Amino acid sequence: MDLSKYFIKAPLIPAIVQDAASKEVLMLAYLNEESMRKTIETGYTWFFSRSRNELWNKGATSGHVQRVIRMTGDCDDDTLLIEVEQTGPACHTGNKTCFYQDRIPVSGDVAESKECASAPEDKTGTGAPSCIESGSGVNGDATALEELYQVVLERHCTYTENSYTCYLFEKGLDKILKKCGEECSEVIIAAKNASLLTGDHKQSAMEDTKNEICDLLYHLTVLLVNEGIRLDEINGILKERSRKIGNLKTFHTTDHNS
Repeated sequence: MDLSKYFIKAPLIPAIVQDAASKEVLMLAYLNEESMRKTIETGYTWFFSRSRNELWNKGATSGHVQRVIRMTGDCDDDTLLIEVEQTGPACHTGNKTCFYQDRIPVSGDVAESKECASAPEDKTGTGAPSCIESGSGVNGDATALEELYQVVLERHCTYTENSYTCYLFEKGLDKILKKCGEECSEVIIAAKNASLLTGDHKQSAMEDTKNEICDLLYHLTVLLVNEGIRLDEINGILKERSRKIGNLKTFHTTDHNS
């Protein structure tokens, strides 16, 4: 494969690395032609270190590898977008992303509500919500899970090119269920591995467990939207169960004291 068109302007090309599932930007790094070829051939990210003047395979020593889902060039072929499946934290500091520091305030930095201009027909036959209403649920009081649900809902009603979420909806229920099963297994493995470690190793392994749980919650959220189940329905069931558990505790306490 001829990769020369990406290196006409310079010997190195910057690459934005993005989580394929959450769309969170993880890091920025540089590739030369050799590291780009290795990335294509192995399916895992390889970069060129400007400080060490050598190739490096992301996660080779830490185990926090990046499996490439897709890689695309921009309109001028001088920047890459690499969407990956990240294992563990992406940043060498142990943070999930390299962009974890406080936001730099900018004049006019406000969150704008979005409207879904057109809603596709419900393909599931389950009455799945086909479009997000403007401003519904995404505000300063919304939890991260509520915000995630709204983003996934947007993807359900508006096709976005190169979106992993749209890819899951396109593949359908069987693919979504398969991913839920895989992520559930990875949570179990990560938690079991963490239980066997101590000290700094345990802390790092616990971060892996947290990230795997987030991956599972994301795929379960896709399942909710695909099947037309609203997040407030789940919240209602959980609250009802919580009340039952509370009543059961009261019953046992009263019974014991009598």
